Amino acid sequence: MKNGVRADKWLWAVRICKTRNLAAEYCRGGKVTIDGEPVKPSRLIKPGDLIQVRKSPYTFSYRVTGLIEKRVSASAATSYVENLTPREELDKIKTMQESAFYLRDRGSGRPTKKERRLLDQLDQTP
Repeated sequence: MKNGVRADKWLWAVRICKTRNLAAEYCRGGKVTIDGEPVKPSRLIKPGDLIQVRKSPYTFSYRVTGLIEKRVSASAATSYVENLTPREELDKIKTMQESAFYLRDRGSGRPTKKERRLLDQLDQTP
């Protein structure tokens, strides 16, 4: 880590992106900005940089608090990043999740594998 860490490595290491390839795609697609400017995957990140990641339709904001190249546990990764995402964005996510899905009671939909076997046994009974 000479003067910084590659943007794609850092995004992957602090678990903002699931894979390094996805982090690089976000950078190439203009979805990642550092201090307001779009970046390439090879851009070096330094502590104090403000990073915004657009995961449509949400925009997440982070501040770099430390440099890391290797992926670590989620609890350890939090010491390298500060989440600055505004409350409005987080509320938007919560609203979308609540409106898009609902919990269904067990057994109220398609039968489970176990239930299908029981139904098949009942069908084969003379």
